[in-house]
Amino acid sequence: MEIKLFNTLTRRKETYVPTVEEKVNMYVCGPTVYDYFHIGNARVFIVFDVIRRYLQYRGYRVKYIQNYTDIDDKMIKRASEEGISVKELAEKFIKAYQEDASWLGVRPADFHPRATEHIGDIIEIVKKLEKKGLAYRIGGDVYFSIKDFPGYGKLSGQDPEEREAGARVEVDLKKKHPMDFALWKAAKPGEPCWESPWGKGRPGWHIECSSMAMRYLDGVVDIHAGGQDLIFPHHENEIAQSEGAYDRSFARYWLHAGYLNINEKKMSKSLGNVLTIRELKENYSPLAIRYFMLSAHYRHPINFSYSQLEQAESAVKRLNILVENIKDRLQRIKGSSEEAHPAPEERGMSLRVEQFRKKFLAAMDDDFNTADALSVLFELARETNIYLDHKERQDPALLQDILSFYQEANEVLGFLEQKEAPLTTDYIEEMIARREKARRERDWATADSIRDKLKEQGVTLEDTLQGTRWRFS
Repeated sequence: MEIKLFNTLTRRKETYVPTVEEKVNMYVCGPTVYDYFHIGNARVFIVFDVIRRYLQYRGYRVKYIQNYTDIDDKMIKRASEEGISVKELAEKFIKAYQEDASWLGVRPADFHPRATEHIGDIIEIVKKLEKKGLAYRIGGDVYFSIKDFPGYGKLSGQDPEEREAGARVEVDLKKKHPMDFALWKAAKPGEPCWESPWGKGRPGWHIECSSMAMRYLDGVVDIHAGGQDLIFPHHENEIAQSEGAYDRSFARYWLHAGYLNINEKKMSKSLGNVLTIRELKENYSPLAIRYFMLSAHYRHPINFSYSQLEQAESAVKRLNILVENIKDRLQRIKGSSEEAHPAPEERGMSLRVEQFRKKFLAAMDDDFNTADALSVLFELARETNIYLDHKERQDPALLQDILSFYQEANEVLGFLEQKEAPLTTDYIEEMIARREKARRERDWATADSIRDKLKEQGVTLEDTLQGTRWRFS
């Protein structure tokens, strides 16, 4: 198994080599919870959900962390406008995020830490930086000194001397350098604040991710990911403050999803073209949105339009109809007494299915190329439809092999409708077999998910030396 990924830090494709065998520690920057998330955010969440799923599918144990930024200038402003506390605002939009992400089929992270729950960790990092001469005070504010960190700019390729202070970078004439960034902000009247060695205040935006990544991934970040807009300054600043504090590499591989434009224009509030997932919910399915987001390579820009979303809706329906047709044929064959005798062309088709499976893996192994992976599914769909239309009776083993491949691909991409299976003995035994397969492959997340789903349906599993037993609870 060799998975190649494009590392923003080195600007080339590299083979993923785990720090710990069969393990991936992954940190993805999450939402600032002051509003409903828009479709640009959704692309990031879906893309890295799929990358996580694929790594698990390939046998890695993935520890996946995604934070909530629950204290920030935008949050303070929005809470004031709504006449509620920042904490109430955070609770409202964390709940909204969870609802919308779940609707899109984005699985929860292993941990969703909040910035306000890690103030102590943040203070400790700032103290380390101050002690090393990489941070300085201006009144009750503490800033990181980029000129004292020699590696500043290595992720983005930005030369601090050539870069003007821009979005989310505070301009303060008292700073040593215009690009120095806040680690700690002195409290203003009416704002949430915490006690610190520099007086009452709150953390800067960048420092929270350093503290939570180090805390939850035990100082080993294999993959750090987010949208392309975070490369500079957010991720650049994360590297500077983390490596400055701990004198070691912060993250080994940096992955970034490309921009999403609307009708060939950048999405922005000034243009009035910001579109939230909540708005799309009214007329489109989550499967169509997922399919659209995965129809281009994750690093490339993607252009959104309603016509393209309608095409995605149609494409998803074609795949779902095919899968249902296969299930229907299998059910009819199962109810027939006629014995199946595979023809020579069916043995050839079996070989083709295996070739398609390899092509799917090759696409995903090559920097998670979901566009090519989806093309494989449609190539197989075309051949399968011909087979279904031109054979009066099909080989059930071949049909099951095709169905299994689509179900495996769905575990990664999430394009099939989730219908409740009938709670029969055959269904329960099939689910147990899938769980056993996942356990053999050390895919603990999938194994736990199957166990939990059966429990919700009233079936309790018991793992014994003789195997897994089940009973209605």
